Amino acid sequence: MNQEVIKQFFLDNHNQFSPETVRAYKLALSQFFNVCGKSVEEVKARDIRNWLEVMTNDGLQPRSIQLKLVALKSFYRYCMEENKINKNPTLKVVTPKKVDSLPYYLSKRQLAMLQEHTKDNIRDRAIIETLYATGVRVTELLNIKLEDIKWETRQITIRKGKGNKGRIVLFSHACAERLVRYIEMRKYEGDYLFSNKRGQPISRDLVQTKFREYSGALGFKVSPHTLRHTFAANLAEKGMDFTSIQELMGHSNINSTRIYTRLMNPEQKKKYDQYQQ
Repeated sequence: MNQEVIKQFFLDNHNQFSPETVRAYKLALSQFFNVCGKSVEEVKARDIRNWLEVMTNDGLQPRSIQLKLVALKSFYRYCMEENKINKNPTLKVVTPKKVDSLPYYLSKRQLAMLQEHTKDNIRDRAIIETLYATGVRVTELLNIKLEDIKWETRQITIRKGKGNKGRIVLFSHACAERLVRYIEMRKYEGDYLFSNKRGQPISRDLVQTKFREYSGALGFKVSPHTLRHTFAANLAEKGMDFTSIQELMGHSNINSTRIYTRLMNPEQKKKYDQYQQ
């Protein structure tokens, strides 16, 4: 019963949810019902609170817990609208407050270490440079097609960003050189910028595995999203206006971008640099 309702939930919302949202929501729903062990209609508010407590005790960050609860609330709103349940158990559950934290990004030295570490793998080095130069999300990166790239103006069209919103991002001369070198050495054809031997985009899991290896080898945390934060933080430090950064990042809310202004406060920056070490 649970799996049928969940499957229908995603089918009915496939136009509203980005691939990233689908992935996150599926994981959250799977985790909740595994912990709860009840059917959709049997769930009570206390079951959800118990789940939140389990995640807290497991050391999950408040922001991650909040996002998982958002997924569950979205699912139960759908169940109410479709008359699959009589009461919405999430209505009596308070969303935990997010910790007001600064974004984690790489220092110039750390970025140089990552670039040096990947220099002998042409594809991986090109991925690093593209993530850093454009600020795109990993899902957006993997969906870039060769036809989306305008080499003469160094622009990439992101056709399906978060919330299925498109935008234009820019890339540097250094990034262009890395991409050209990678494309020239590639031994197989494919429509996607970073494709596998079957012509399909390389998998997200492969990229995440690579970044876990980098973190272990370099001794500091690095992920595709770390490079996205590094991109935005560097632009903010150089004085780019936040409306422009917002457009490049694909933020629907300017407040998501303004968090980088806090990195400009010298005292906060000093504390943050100490945190990164």
